[in-house]
Amino acid sequence: MSQKKVLITGGAGFIGSHVTQELLSRGYEVRILDNLAAQVHGPERRRPDYLSKDAELIVADIRNASAVRRALESVEIVVHMVAAVGVGQSMYEIADYTSVNNLGTAVLLEELTRKPVSRLVVASSMSIYGEGLYRRVNGTIFANAERTLEQLRAGDWEPRDENGNPLHPIATPETKHPCLSSIYALSKWDQERMCLMIGRIYKIPTVALRFFNVYGPHQALSNPYTGVLAIFSSRLLSGKHPLINEDGKQCRDFVNVGDVARACRLAVETDATGEVFNVASGQRVSILEVAQRIAKILGKERLQPQITGRYRAGDIRHCFADISRSKQKLGFKAEVTFENGLTRFAEWLESQVICDRVDDSVHELEARGLMV
Repeated sequence: MSQKKVLITGGAGFIGSHVTQELLSRGYEVRILDNLAAQVHGPERRRPDYLSKDAELIVADIRNASAVRRALESVEIVVHMVAAVGVGQSMYEIADYTSVNNLGTAVLLEELTRKPVSRLVVASSMSIYGEGLYRRVNGTIFANAERTLEQLRAGDWEPRDENGNPLHPIATPETKHPCLSSIYALSKWDQERMCLMIGRIYKIPTVALRFFNVYGPHQALSNPYTGVLAIFSSRLLSGKHPLINEDGKQCRDFVNVGDVARACRLAVETDATGEVFNVASGQRVSILEVAQRIAKILGKERLQPQITGRYRAGDIRHCFADISRSKQKLGFKAEVTFENGLTRFAEWLESQVICDRVDDSVHELEARGLMV
């Protein structure tokens, strides 16, 4: 069993805590740097109960160079997961998202130029793709699908080609060119590119993982800006109907957090470096179906989803992953089916305190003209 010491930035969060447990179970020593942000951990900002006691926790901000320097002492591997997360919120808390995500990564990398490690893994996001990949009616690939504001206001939700013809969504590979439609997406692209760039120049083997829609236990139920399954569950368990923008037929790719944690470990151990990998199930599911399935599992079928017919700035229509590169080079394939993952998620929800703040987030977006 390996005894290498790993620093996980943001390791007390939803995904980070599972990565922590995965690495501990494989014999790694784990140190965590996390500021225990109130939006995720509550106003008390206490060490979460779900976080393994075997992990060392340094409570500090990623932008604090001296804290980062201290956290890197005797560390051989870094898994960089710190990020302010949320497409909608990023469109008005612009300075904060850019500071935490971009500047925070820069501070970490500057310290790594002074003390290189043997491996750097950075958590990226499917949001950098913007719209996923599409095929025209004649069978050719169309990679620049963007919907106009006029189209959205008319309730014409599906992307179209340059001649106005409908497009068919297909699985999105890592080779698709980015289409950055939110400050969050832009910041994740910068995180990914900075890490790969500095890794190459300073000879730090680096891997970037583009997470798709991650769900599972420890998800922040009080954060209304991320995790649609957590948002729907909070609504349902508060006796409210889930709210769905557009017509609910938009598709995503949901991957269980346990699978994501395993992908992170594989990225730590892989020989493939300087590359990016999709971390996803490779399966598509509509947002409406997600809401209906979680309602059924929770015994809340009477609370049918409400289709708002509205659009949130920064949202895209369809994006699901091509995971062939991850299978071939990373040895990763999702093992938890969506049905089993939802059941486990629902079992965890039974012991949680529910805090539904969706209405507050909608009002925030409306006040800034970010809901059409």
